Amino acid sequence: MIFSSLEFICIFLPVTYILYCLFPSLKAKNALLIVASLLFYAYGEPVYVLLMIFSALFNYAIARVIAHIEKRKKMVLWTGLMVNLGLLGFFKYAAFLVNSVNGLFHLNLTAPEIALPVGISFFTFQALSYVIDVYQGKVEVQKSFWRVLLYICFFPQLIAGPIVKYRDICEAMEDRKGEADQAAAGLRRFLCGLAKKVLIANTMGSVADAVFGADTFQVNAVAAWLGAISYLMQIYYDFSGYSDMAIGLGQMFGFRFRENFQYPYEACSIREFWRRWHISLSTWFKEYVYIPLGGNRKGKFRAAVNRIIVFFLTGLWHGANWTFVLWGLYHGFFLLVEEYVPLVKKLPKWFSHLYAMLVVCVGFVMFRADTVTQGFSYIGQMFSGFWQTPETISLVWQQLTPYFIAMLVVAVVGCAPVRPLSDWVRRKTDMEKPDTSLSGKLVQAGLQLGSICLLLWCMMRLSGSTYNPFIYFRF
Repeated sequence: MIFSSLEFICIFLPVTYILYCLFPSLKAKNALLIVASLLFYAYGEPVYVLLMIFSALFNYAIARVIAHIEKRKKMVLWTGLMVNLGLLGFFKYAAFLVNSVNGLFHLNLTAPEIALPVGISFFTFQALSYVIDVYQGKVEVQKSFWRVLLYICFFPQLIAGPIVKYRDICEAMEDRKGEADQAAAGLRRFLCGLAKKVLIANTMGSVADAVFGADTFQVNAVAAWLGAISYLMQIYYDFSGYSDMAIGLGQMFGFRFRENFQYPYEACSIREFWRRWHISLSTWFKEYVYIPLGGNRKGKFRAAVNRIIVFFLTGLWHGANWTFVLWGLYHGFFLLVEEYVPLVKKLPKWFSHLYAMLVVCVGFVMFRADTVTQGFSYIGQMFSGFWQTPETISLVWQQLTPYFIAMLVVAVVGCAPVRPLSDWVRRKTDMEKPDTSLSGKLVQAGLQLGSICLLLWCMMRLSGSTYNPFIYFRF
């Protein structure tokens, strides 16, 4: 496993950051980050750290070849794509493919037992984006292998994203300045993400696990909806929390990562949801799959096929299970409905929002389910389980603790920005135009005090709980 949260917060991060501040040159700082990132990954994946180093070395070499030859660039590019996707397919999908063939043709082939390298989907997609961008002339090839390695293995976003494009941080690897205000803002962002995970996501997750793991006779409509809503909140706060932590850590070390979430549960359509949810993944598929397939330039039918392909791959990217594939196709279906059914675009805003959240919530049930059968059975209970027994009542009341209810209220409120308040705080804490008024200083002092309180609260919660990894670690 990767470092536990307490080990990371109390040992790894402070030691790494103090050494980073003490090292005089940018070259030395980059070297430190490479060593720290490799140690971070090797702590949980001692063998697969070699796979990650091979990925960086191979893609560095492929990009150099593409940049220095005039002919057969496409052949070299396709070689790079096949090797990268071949490694991803071998480690992530080999057993899934064998099991699917066994089920389809009633065979008894032995599925390989291969441990999945943590974060392989993320660092593979980053490597692919670098090679493709060099081929398309969007970035200059990097002559230093060490900078490519740092790009691939940088620990803040190595395990669960966001997927960072090389062109977004190439300048920072060569020239960046560490400023105290920027580091403080990054630390606050990191602690905000930590609180999302520890205080909200873990609380929602314990209820979701209890309901999804209960026997069928215990789950009626009330219990099913409680589990579905709990998971809806868990996956958002778990993943957006990790993204906040990654963005904050990057900022502490002088890097700027793009936002990965923009209040997706405020969306009024599935199209809008995907503009706000896991932005780095949706933009990756749009730029490197949808547009190369022709996008919407070759007619409505071809555009519809391209969207289905993209969402099939989006679902498959998340995991080697037909539940993820169905989840992706399900979202692709509703995108097509919104595109080609005019009535959907004319719905009142409140109804559109309700529709979008219902679609998303039901979709995440299939995403969470262990099997397709369990997913459909659970969804059926949500809409037809209008009965109750002592077992169902007991299951529901066991979950409705005061702490869970309080965190659920916080989760629901936090899903959408309180714009007047958030805009006011943002103006008071703008690093480029610092507010030196009394109110500005009070807001900044309040944020610092709040950050310390959040850290202490999270550490107390972590010290009393077992290791609970982020959902997207397994992707």
